[in-house]
Amino acid sequence: MKTDKLKVSATLPVDAKILYNAWLDSKEHAAFTGGAKAVVSKKVGGKFTAWDSYISGENIELEEGKRILQNWRSSEFPEGAPDSKLELIFEEKPKGCKLIINHWDIPEGQGDSYKQGWKDFYFEPIKEYYSR
Repeated sequence: MKTDKLKVSATLPVDAKILYNAWLDSKEHAAFTGGAKAVVSKKVGGKFTAWDSYISGENIELEEGKRILQNWRSSEFPEGAPDSKLELIFEEKPKGCKLIINHWDIPEGQGDSYKQGWKDFYFEPIKEYYSR
């Protein structure tokens, strides 16, 4: 089965460690995405859901303040499709952090949609939330 992969990044007005911790906190994750329900774990092997269970997965590797690697899927994945892999890299910058998202093993034909989704449903709301 062929798969898609993507890489997107944005510089965000928040400290890398703060954003890393917020990503792994149910209340904060919901807040910076605009209020959609999120239930997340701060542990390797911990399960998560976001965007009212549209997204689900499991933490594979956690490097405190720097990197998150997850098994990731959305409710749009075809039945029987394996999880994709999502890597989040948090780089400290003088006025915030650069968040780099590497996302691969996405079902073929869905990559462009997720690439735009990361921008519209994560980067933009995070910028707005932390600019207040």
